[in-house]
Formats: sequence, structure tokens, C-alpha cells
Amino acid sequence: MVAATGTPRARRATPTSAADPARPSTRAATAAPTALARKRPAPRKPKPAGHLVGYARVSTAEQDPALQLDALEQAGCWRVFTDHASGSREDRPQLGAVLDQLRQGDTLVVWRLDRLGRSLQHLIDTVTGLRERGVGFRSVTESIDTTTAGGRLVFHLFGALAEFERQLIRDRTLAGLAAARARGRVGGRPRTMTEAKLRLARAMRAQTPPVSLGRIATELGLAKSTVARNLADGADGGSVAGLSVAAGGVAR
Repeated sequence: MVAATGTPRARRATPTSAADPARPSTRAATAAPTALARKRPAPRKPKPAGHLVGYARVSTAEQDPALQLDALEQAGCWRVFTDHASGSREDRPQLGAVLDQLRQGDTLVVWRLDRLGRSLQHLIDTVTGLRERGVGFRSVTESIDTTTAGGRLVFHLFGALAEFERQLIRDRTLAGLAAARARGRVGGRPRTMTEAKLRLARAMRAQTPPVSLGRIATELGLAKSTVARNLADGADGGSVAGLSVAAGGVAR
């Protein structure tokens, strides 16, 4: 009997590395959300709120700033700077300190507008400088807050009024000078060489020999340069040293 021979049956290969297209792998499913999460921008941190910094001022050391301090404390001021000086002074140390202390986002708080500015223009300049630094301004009594649209509008009106006031002062000054010139009045110091002194000086110089300029100045109580300048301006010819005066220029 012959033993049966044949080819052994081949074992079916089981795929181990190829992934089923209909069933995504766990690694691919977890990698996709991670990639998307990396592309998202990180949330921004909230900007810290600025501080309310107060400024109080009294004119003399005997005055008590308690009223202002209480109002500023109720307004929520983190710190208050107090000056004992007149509002007309430019060298207020605590005002300089509070302006140096303020940072972007802070708000300067005063009890009343006149506690800060010497004048309307100074107040506007100060608040404008604060706004350029990103610092707000608030007045408790007048209920003005430049961090709001209404407060900024009020300060724009203040600026327009200050400009209007400056223009009025300029117009009144020019009109007053024009009216004075029309009446024969000239601005400046009064002339030391009057018409009477000038006539006398011309008569003394017309003598033979002519009186010296130094003696004329002594007699008239004037400076020698003043006498020389006025005689030279009114001379018809010649120099100051040897001045010849027309007969019409001498008092008779």
C-alpha cells in the first residue's frame, strides 16, 4: 500500500498591523482631539482692575482735611495723598507724588475740582495728561468721571469754555489798546524826556558855545544817553557832538 501524499494546508495569515478602515484605531481617535486642543489659543488672563487713588488739599496747616478724607474713603480710594498748600502754588509735593504713583488703569479721585487745579486751564491740562497715560479722573462733588462717555463729554465742554475765555480776554485786551491809541495814549513806561525838557535841551545846545550833553543831562535829571538820543532824533542835520538846530526847533 502506498501512503497518501499531498500538500499541507496553508495556514491563513491573520493581519496584525493593518488597521480596519471601517473601524478607526484608539490611538488615532485620541490623537485628533489633542491636535485640535493644541491649536486653540490659550484663554487670556483678565486684566487686573486699577486702583482708586485720592488727592486732598487744604490751603493752610490749620485747616482740617477730614471732610475730604471721609468722602474719598467712602468713594473706595486705596490711598489718599494730602497737601497743605495754596491752590495757586505750582510746587505741591503731594500732587507730584500722586501723579507719579498713578499707573495705567488707575483713577485719580478728588473731592472737588478746585482741589486739583489752580485754574480751569491747569485742570484741563492735568486731566488731559492723565488720559494720555491711561489714567482716569473722578470728582466726587461734581459727579464727573472721565472713564465714562458722559464724563469725557463734560471735560470736552470745559476745554471749549477755557478756549472761549482765553479768546475773550485776548479780544478785550486788543480792543482796549486800540481805544487807548485812538485817545493818544501809548502803552509802556512814561517818557522821561517830556516836550518841555526837550525844548530846553535844544535851547541849551543852540547856545554859543553849546552846553555839553553831560551838563544838560544833569540839569534835566536825565541820563546822558537819553538826552543824546532825543536830540539826535529831532536834529535837522549834524552829529550829536556838534549839533546845529534849526531856529524853529528852539523854544522862544
